[in-house]
Amino acid sequence: MSHNVDLSKFEVRTDLAIELVDEGIKSKKIGDIKVTDITLDAKKGEQIGKKAGKYITIEFPDITDYDNSEQIKTIFGKELNNLLKTIKVNDESTCLVIGLGNEKTTPDAVGPLVISKTIVTNHLYVYGQLEEGFRRVWAISPGVMGETGMETSDLIKGIVETIKPDFVITVDALASSSIERVNKTIQMTDAGINPGSGVGNKRKEISLDTIGVPVLAIGVPTVVDAASIVSDTINYMYKHFAYTKENYDNPAEKLKMGVNYLNKNVEILDSDKKNLFGLVGTLSNEEVKSLIYEILTPIGYNLMVTPKEEDFVVEKISEVISGGINKALHKNV
Repeated sequence: MSHNVDLSKFEVRTDLAIELVDEGIKSKKIGDIKVTDITLDAKKGEQIGKKAGKYITIEFPDITDYDNSEQIKTIFGKELNNLLKTIKVNDESTCLVIGLGNEKTTPDAVGPLVISKTIVTNHLYVYGQLEEGFRRVWAISPGVMGETGMETSDLIKGIVETIKPDFVITVDALASSSIERVNKTIQMTDAGINPGSGVGNKRKEISLDTIGVPVLAIGVPTVVDAASIVSDTINYMYKHFAYTKENYDNPAEKLKMGVNYLNKNVEILDSDKKNLFGLVGTLSNEEVKSLIYEILTPIGYNLMVTPKEEDFVVEKISEVISGGINKALHKNV
């Protein structure tokens, strides 16, 4: 007897294009850092719920290490410069940097923290003290709708119509559908952003279409939902089981403590998956994740989760992003 379950309405939450696309991806490695370039046309974008545009993703192992963070900052700045060229920004173009999110909520404080470290220069331009090599830049952290009662997109549109910048950069915390990408990924795109979409609290988009100037959106996934954690854990159990079975009689492996099986190339057999989890073991990764989402969501247990050291990591992330933005916007930084 076959069982057909429609799981299409239970969407897994993610803001990352790289987690939704499996073709047309260009990648390069710089040491331990991976840079992925995805270009979506209107048709493909509509299929995965993303606006057409260019999406650049930088993946890295650890942003808290000083040497790593400096390398990530350099790569991020270069990729941001490349993205600026796609919207035809020149040295005279003015910029408004916007830190989206709630500074009182640690995983959502990336945007406001970046703004606190961004080099703003408009006041120097107004008073005739702006040095050569520095761009005219404004910055603001507008808060969230729960604090202001206003759609952030409408608030930004009013600011843009008043000060008339040539382009906008937004910075926001994102959601991922994978544990492995939390605090270890930076996404930037010229397609704008829908604040809150990854956590099911979708607000009006901030893009060229809504505010009238090009928008570059930068984000870091700082949270993952419980459904993703459970489904990832099941997948890790498959890998752990396969690795243990393959090396059970290997004396050298028995001497090792806490082996990271994720770094091992092991074959996961369908029969092993079925033996471990029965009917669930016959489902694909996507089907397992959707099934868990279906189970947890109605009872309110699909919690959004962030690592316990998030306050320290978010501070480091904000330093990298603000440093990269400053380098991209100003020649003399």
